[in-house]
Amino acid sequence: MESLFSFDLTIWELLLFVVVGIFTGIINTIAGSGSLLTLPIFIFICGLPPSVANATNRIGVVMQSGIATWTWFKKDPKVFKGAWKLLLSSSIGALLGSRIAVNLDETMMRYSIGILMFAMLVVLLFKPQKWLKDPLGDIKPDKPLTIFVLFVIGVYGGFLQAGVGVFLLAALVLVGNYSLKNANAIKLLLVFAFTIPSLILFFYYGKVHIGLGLLMGFFQSIGAWLGVNFIAKMPNANTWIYRILIVVVAISALKFFI
Repeated sequence: MESLFSFDLTIWELLLFVVVGIFTGIINTIAGSGSLLTLPIFIFICGLPPSVANATNRIGVVMQSGIATWTWFKKDPKVFKGAWKLLLSSSIGALLGSRIAVNLDETMMRYSIGILMFAMLVVLLFKPQKWLKDPLGDIKPDKPLTIFVLFVIGVYGGFLQAGVGVFLLAALVLVGNYSLKNANAIKLLLVFAFTIPSLILFFYYGKVHIGLGLLMGFFQSIGAWLGVNFIAKMPNANTWIYRILIVVVAISALKFFI
């Protein structure tokens, strides 16, 4: 049990945790795919097996999304109205995905997600009006298609986590008809909710390094708080999120094939 808490990092490795933790906290709040940076650190710097790194990464995800959701709720609680159905469907999907992740190889999944990322990049570049709209009164969180798509994304989130924020944004904007800014708030709530049962399952199977997860999560929480305040104060938040999302999706798509 002691090995699940203890770690031995040099000052430079600790500094890397600080920088990457805060940066990914911001990126995950504004767009997504921050796990593409944290997972390699857990694997190549800390020496964790990929399955343990995948599970340990969920601690930071829960911490940063929890802080970000609470910060957003205090600023604008109306954004979360009607989101409970999406929360339920994605959480059930995540629990299923986590069970699959315990024993299933990730290689084919990674290539499939890389292809989907490239497809999403095309949609981002050639259909910007779908992302920059700010609908009034026609949000559809209870539409059956929205609920089903969120269940499927929940399965993926439980399985791998990396890039799930981007897919959630796509579903909420293109299917649920949320503005990109408000979709970010819902995304944070959903990620927080469906990562908890996944993390519990990984704990049960002894896949989580608690010490490293808490360390990264602490700095990610700082980044998440900064990210929410950035979005809240930006007058053209949808435009800024759209631009950052393009960069994140492009890098993520390439990363899945490297």
